[in-house]
Amino acid sequence: MSNTRILLADDHAIVRAGIRKMVDEIPELTVVGEVGDGPQVFAALAREVVDCLLIDVTMPDFDPIAAVRKIHALYPSLKILVVSAYDDNIYVQGLLGAGVNGYHLKDQPLNDLKLAIQRVLAGERWISSPLIDKLVGSSADSTAIPVLTNRQRDLLHLLKQGFDNQSLAQTMGLSVKTVENHLTRLYRQLNVESRLEAVNFIMRYPYILGAPGREAAQVEIPPRPSSPGCVSILVVDDNARYRTQLQRMIGKLCPQATIYEAENIQDAVQLVQRVEIKLAMIDVVLGDANGIACARRIKAILPQCRIILISAYPDREFHRQGLQSGAVAFLDKKDLDLPTLRQLIDDVII
Repeated sequence: MSNTRILLADDHAIVRAGIRKMVDEIPELTVVGEVGDGPQVFAALAREVVDCLLIDVTMPDFDPIAAVRKIHALYPSLKILVVSAYDDNIYVQGLLGAGVNGYHLKDQPLNDLKLAIQRVLAGERWISSPLIDKLVGSSADSTAIPVLTNRQRDLLHLLKQGFDNQSLAQTMGLSVKTVENHLTRLYRQLNVESRLEAVNFIMRYPYILGAPGREAAQVEIPPRPSSPGCVSILVVDDNARYRTQLQRMIGKLCPQATIYEAENIQDAVQLVQRVEIKLAMIDVVLGDANGIACARRIKAILPQCRIILISAYPDREFHRQGLQSGAVAFLDKKDLDLPTLRQLIDDVII
């Protein structure tokens, strides 16, 4: 691997910095460039001699499958290692079929990423261990979860809180007849026949309520007294797939929870101004913004809100600043499993 030249491609500068620091620790590897979107990837590959491309394929202006196929065709000897938070097996299979040499999950230890780079450069294929079972035939949920409109998600959210048709009409500014028509279409889409069955569907699949925080914040929800066991949880992460993954975990542990999501600081702040959030889980890296600043703003609005900061690349300085911002814990994403999440939720409920 002498004089092996590496190109880093990720739209998060903080993440690139963490990976670069790790790559610099490997003898005879040199980072020759860092890029943050699709056009920059192709420009850098045309400009530099590159042996290995470390890439998060969810960058702006980058169509993952088509772009990887094009890169593989233009540079057949180039090793491509995807470093991503996405763990969907169909998505992974598509990229492996398009020509990548390895697929590494961001929530795995950096030492594993070192090993992944070494294996790929040695001509082997690398797949993060959590993906292996999914790729070789783990059973999937046979229930098809429909894609809902913003209004349908709003309806489900209010149904879960016990609103009748008259209350739905008043809250949403619609006629009762229009609400009835919307509910009929919604029931058909969920393959249910009643309000009770629709609420049961939400309890089994709470992540169906997931919508960007800016959309949830547009629903004027009358305040309701809190009750034991009912908790509002906010997930703030700019990675839509990770938000969905975390919502699924929360839903399994706390089906009675109301789960909100936001992809940036602005959406999160707008949401907490209207909804009393008891637990907020915030990624430290929010695009070009800092999740610690998000934590500070939420605490200023809701001092009683418990905040957990999470990161795929924990840093001591982030940890120190995060606790100073009012967070009660700072967790590595790889450590955020069901038992840990259960303890966090139980602490809030109690």
